[in-house]
Amino acid sequence: MSTGREQRGIRSKQWRSSAAIAISEQVYSETREPCANQAPLKQAFFGDLHVHTRYSLDASTQGTRTTPAQAYQFAQGERIGIQPWTEDGTAQRSLQLSRPLDFAMVSDHAELIGEVHMCNTPGVEGYDAWQCILYRNWSRGAYYLFNFMASMQKTHLGQCGEGGELCLRAAVQPWTEMQQAAERYYDRSADCQFTTFIGYEWTGMNPPNGGNLHRNVVFRNSEVPHLPASFIDAPAAHLLWESLEATCNGEDNECDSLVIPHNSNYSAGSMFTGLADDGEPMTEAYAASRARFEPLVEIMQHKGASECYFEAGVTQDELCAFEQLPQDNIAGLDNPPTPDTGFVRKVLVDGMAIQAQLGVNPYQFGFIASTDTHLGTPGAAEEDLFLGHGGAGASAETSVPPGLPDNLLYNPGGLAVLWAHENSRDALFDAMRKREAYGTSGPRITSRFFAGWDFPADMCGAPDRIERAYAGGVPMGSILPGVQDAQRKPTLLVAASQDAGTPANPGTPLQRLQVIKGWIDAKGERHERVIDVAGDADNGASVDLKSCETSGSGFADLCAVWVDTDFDPNERAYYYSRAVENPTCRWSQRMCAAAGVDCAQPDTITEGYEGCCAADHRPVVQERAWTSPVWYSPAT
Repeated sequence: MSTGREQRGIRSKQWRSSAAIAISEQVYSETREPCANQAPLKQAFFGDLHVHTRYSLDASTQGTRTTPAQAYQFAQGERIGIQPWTEDGTAQRSLQLSRPLDFAMVSDHAELIGEVHMCNTPGVEGYDAWQCILYRNWSRGAYYLFNFMASMQKTHLGQCGEGGELCLRAAVQPWTEMQQAAERYYDRSADCQFTTFIGYEWTGMNPPNGGNLHRNVVFRNSEVPHLPASFIDAPAAHLLWESLEATCNGEDNECDSLVIPHNSNYSAGSMFTGLADDGEPMTEAYAASRARFEPLVEIMQHKGASECYFEAGVTQDELCAFEQLPQDNIAGLDNPPTPDTGFVRKVLVDGMAIQAQLGVNPYQFGFIASTDTHLGTPGAAEEDLFLGHGGAGASAETSVPPGLPDNLLYNPGGLAVLWAHENSRDALFDAMRKREAYGTSGPRITSRFFAGWDFPADMCGAPDRIERAYAGGVPMGSILPGVQDAQRKPTLLVAASQDAGTPANPGTPLQRLQVIKGWIDAKGERHERVIDVAGDADNGASVDLKSCETSGSGFADLCAVWVDTDFDPNERAYYYSRAVENPTCRWSQRMCAAAGVDCAQPDTITEGYEGCCAADHRPVVQERAWTSPVWYSPAT
């Protein structure tokens, strides 16, 4: 009789070789009950794949005590306490989601995770080292800088010994706890109410320009490496992929993983250079490795949106100004963003240009969003409940800062949405692999996107439109197969429904639905176009900045069948959709209004609320959802 490990190995080979699995034949890579709730046309599951707890250095130095287990409890709707803390350990603030999530992943920084555990845990070997005393009693900021410099130099702290063995041993405990928490809160019953993923963040930076290189690693199941590969151990993206190949994704291993780059808006152009990591031209093998390991990109989170660049008079799409930060790097250097900073819309075109040369598109990304919360509060992306997220934002380690609780430029982050037959690890991981995914800036907008050649003009009114779209086209994240008839045009089915909200806080109506197209013409020139396909940009919807009450009409549902009449079958192109809500008050304006700030009356601008009247304050926000693209390439 085969062992459980052997049985899992047999199952793992089955799901590795299956390009598509009918839900009646769903094969799991680990032992669990089949989900009772299965949808042939798939369901939208909302979650957060970017969450830091007490084991991340920056979260720890800002007073976060949330454990991985508490993060998963929060994601399922429980209220948890957050910093600052009284001397007896009582939390002075708390948070609770208005609705639970469907899935979540704790993604603590792999870098220095052992040091954080060692310096915070009495009795652990290394606790009394001078660096740990500095960490606890003198200046956490100085310790943070010390360790950051150590990580950039590809080495561990002095008290870790030659090669860092002590800190590597210390890292086993938090990594084990992260796994145990994910296993404990993963619903393996037929109810399939909540899914957890084991993962972590690989946290790199390009020192010359301060460019962010961060990536989140997601594992399919409970089979994971002994320790996470950090930037100290694998100081380049291709070295991270090689480590995962050796310890996980290789044919002799039972686990599977993928990598999600985030904050390319902070990368100073370093994340997606069009070159290999050493600055040399990409090879076909390098491009294929990137395409294999990185099927998704995080388009929105706490530290800004990465969709597209905006500058008045330079770019036409004013919606690109949404949560755009004034810097192009994560190191705090005062360098403004440019079109080459790393915004995803341009990177998608770069990928098509590389594909024309190498035959492989290394930047064929689907989209998700997440929070990057450093409070251990997955899914806390609601504007009206925002208390800051820590990390790069304002710290509340010892006291709540007066006024606005976070840096004015930051936002609550977004949510990842996955289209899957059921809420299980394998089904959701498959959705990530196939890029049938999208991101929102926080609301639970439902968005669908299909491309084909023969969708009828009246398809939106058909009760079986989704079934017909799957049968006659491809969903978001897919490649649109070419056709022999040069006269046929890509036809897109684009649909979205507003967030239903809760009885206490109804969702906001949609304003419009758009298609974004990017392409390369016969001369190699790059183009993009934004088309409103449904709704009304001039619907008169507005928001009162003093009360934050909204007014005007909007749409609960929008749908369109759009034909690309300018299509040239000899040009590479991508298409994705963007659903945009009516205007509402941003988190900062909600707090400014509640505090009675009137910028025309200086005496109402109390301590901490100066940002309400700053020139760069954006009081109004239009929340949105971005679907993963569909790509077209000429037949070769």
